[in-house]
Amino acid sequence: MYVVTGGAGFIGSNIVRALNDRGVTDIVVVDDLKRGEKFFNLNDCRIADYMDRHEFLHVIADEGSDFPATAILHQGACVDTMEFDGQYMMESNFTYSKRLLQFALERSIPFVYASSGSVYGTSRESREAPQNEKPINVYAFSKCVFDQYVRRVLPSARSTVVGLRYFNVYGPREQHKGKMSSMVFQLHKQLVQTGVARLFAGTDSYADGEQRRDFVFVGDVAKVNLFFADGPARQAIVNVGTGKSRSFNDVARTLIAALGRGRIEYIPFPDTLRGKYQSFTEADVSALRQGGYHEPFLSLEDGIARSVPAWQAASR
Repeated sequence: MYVVTGGAGFIGSNIVRALNDRGVTDIVVVDDLKRGEKFFNLNDCRIADYMDRHEFLHVIADEGSDFPATAILHQGACVDTMEFDGQYMMESNFTYSKRLLQFALERSIPFVYASSGSVYGTSRESREAPQNEKPINVYAFSKCVFDQYVRRVLPSARSTVVGLRYFNVYGPREQHKGKMSSMVFQLHKQLVQTGVARLFAGTDSYADGEQRRDFVFVGDVAKVNLFFADGPARQAIVNVGTGKSRSFNDVARTLIAALGRGRIEYIPFPDTLRGKYQSFTEADVSALRQGGYHEPFLSLEDGIARSVPAWQAASR
């Protein structure tokens, strides 16, 4: 039985769908449905059980030795980078994750969890090393601290423990995320609703709209999760991205071509974001490849081509 925490969310529901595509339905989704609209992400999925995130902790505490987990794919987290309640963030992303990790380690259950490329902050170096980790918000800090905790237990781990540092993930099933949805989705929404894609004017030595991110398609992210969950025991923290940054201009132009209409407008860079904004991200995927994952990642153009029809269908 696969356990997918955050299984009604963006990446989690894509993992559930990927398991279904392999014929697997023995899946427990763990989530928090206070935002009830997330259930739409599971409408075309088949699962064995659903548990609230707090209920799941009670289950593994009371019945842990008998809980039949094949692997735990831990995607659940508070992902709001503008959330400044550090106590809530640490409870959700650090303390909760520690409890799941200890449960998995004690029973040699493969544990694959979502970290974040945000741990690198404004650093241009994304190799998975402590000296490159410079969080610029409490969300990134919560992810970074859990990675540090994991590093301490990796040498003694007998089963799979793998942290995946996601870069800028986009694709189907993210429409519920609002302001925390990917910029690819947000620009698509702007173009559909107004015909205009609004990008930041030049900043940090980048020209208008030329700030760059490593945009990675969610289907590829799901594949990486299942690769580590189902393979031989591995212990690592690795980046998950294409390894190639693309500009926001590239995103907007590709969307405009896919939709057949629209234009770009540049807006002033907000003073409130100065020093708190990643103008450049690009995953160093050397460790991922050394870990045995050699599948190619979709290009931005191909990923958008797959995403746009799904977004349009979800809006109907």
